[in-house]
Amino acid sequence: MNGQHLKQEFGKVGVLFGGRSAEREVSLMSGSGVLAALQSQGVDAHPFDPGQHDLAELVAQKFDRVFIALHGRYGEDGTLQGALEQLGIPYTGPGVMASSIAMDKVMTKRIWLSCGLPTPKFTVLDSQAGSDALRAVQDELGLPLMLKAPHEGSTIGISKVTTQEEMEPGFMLCAKYDSVVLAEQFVSGRELTVPVLGEGRDARALPVIEIRAPQGNYSYQNKYFGEETKYLCPAPLDQAFTQRIQKIAVQAFNALGCRGWSRVDFMLRSDDNEPFLLEINTSPGMTGHSLVPMSARESGLSYEELCIRILRAAALDLRPSPKWKPA
Repeated sequence: MNGQHLKQEFGKVGVLFGGRSAEREVSLMSGSGVLAALQSQGVDAHPFDPGQHDLAELVAQKFDRVFIALHGRYGEDGTLQGALEQLGIPYTGPGVMASSIAMDKVMTKRIWLSCGLPTPKFTVLDSQAGSDALRAVQDELGLPLMLKAPHEGSTIGISKVTTQEEMEPGFMLCAKYDSVVLAEQFVSGRELTVPVLGEGRDARALPVIEIRAPQGNYSYQNKYFGEETKYLCPAPLDQAFTQRIQKIAVQAFNALGCRGWSRVDFMLRSDDNEPFLLEINTSPGMTGHSLVPMSARESGLSYEELCIRILRAAALDLRPSPKWKPA
């Protein structure tokens, strides 16, 4: 399809990136890549940074649809999706409910467990929890364990606790970001991630990626800027096991009501090869180090084609009531 056809199909497109979250830096990189890719295909795409411009300016731009390349709060958590629903502007990625739930690691895990999907054992701590509560968590989950700010991403607000002495400083680090802290049983093994495209019965998993970070530390620096992390795509798994992982990824995606695209993160326990769901990203990175484009390439989809496919799936969750008519 040539550029003129895409311009007619999509109309005026806003690429939303930047924003106000702790992941602003990554979002700027993602959005710049998406914007350039769409423009290279002839799409009438324009940048829009909600961190610098308010929604009144978004309305004034008269976008026909938007590509959300925001990460974290105020972009990936359902708040922006709700505003776009009110404004009637179709957007990429999951809708209000799915975005809101997926942004909350605790609620995500509760839903997965209710659906019989595997996720590490966990408990939730108030951000003001005292030393007795911290000791109780260690007794319940054992060491090592993971502490996470439930509403952050990109490995922000996360701490691995291997000794009793590390518990309090690790907890304080996470408590800076959220009103509660997720304490999660540590799963030692291989780290996998699986992008999913589509919706409902048509949702399909892309090739599985294995992430091998230096000393197993897939930190913010190693994730976005370092060159030492190794990505194996497709992951070296046999066909039957690959299909099992992909099936669980799609089930995890659908359990939250996701649509459009997302990326599902796993740990593969080393002693028995059992997979455990960690989290789902409803607005994954699209930088030069990002994993969804890598997996898409393996499946024969270029970065530009991936952006077009995601944009084509832009939609609204809600439709006006049949009984309501504008004045």
